[in-house]
Amino acid sequence: MLFGFAKGNDGSLVCAYMDHSTHQRYIEGDMRRLEEMLAQVAQSDAELQRKIVGGEDVQLLDLACGACDEAKTLARFFGGKESGAGDGRNMRFVGFDVRDREIADASARFENDPDADFEFIRGDATKLRDYRELPGAFDVIFMRHQNLWNGKRTWEEIYRNALEKLLPNGRLIITSYFDREHTQAIDAIKNQGGELLVTKANEISRELPTPGKSIDRHVAVLKRGEG
Repeated sequence: MLFGFAKGNDGSLVCAYMDHSTHQRYIEGDMRRLEEMLAQVAQSDAELQRKIVGGEDVQLLDLACGACDEAKTLARFFGGKESGAGDGRNMRFVGFDVRDREIADASARFENDPDADFEFIRGDATKLRDYRELPGAFDVIFMRHQNLWNGKRTWEEIYRNALEKLLPNGRLIITSYFDREHTQAIDAIKNQGGELLVTKANEISRELPTPGKSIDRHVAVLKRGEG
């Protein structure tokens, strides 16, 4: 049995029990909304749009991925599976997180999935350059719900390493739980040499019990600055 949250008659969020199938429906709804948001921000960035519909192979790094609920969604979206644009295109997906349990869970669920070449690595994202099993650079680096409030210096180092791991025309995509934290994350990435291309609020994000917190509340796309 899992704990979840639902809206009461007065509109407030109340704790409730949910079975696995109900929890899975929540996740599926979140993934549909995430994919919609990615499509919307891609409309403002021709290079990101090219990565979605182009015929070239794609290498994607999901940093601090946790159990990586978003793996299949990102693989289909950037691998072109939905539109058929991905015919003949290889999609390499690397999930990276410091937590053993989450990486083991993601590996068990996705490593044999046909949507992409999935690989999951347990490691410290502040030391990306030390992991030789990682490709030298990525087309897309995705960071979902970074926790900038929980160790600003640590996340600044992660942002810097992420920018270094991008190809010159690569894209760093982040999502955030909170309004203020999203702004702070963008500022921190810019301070590490990133350039903001587009940011968008998700008007249909799923609310969580903490006031002002919701799933993928904001999405932003950045690239390495030219300086």
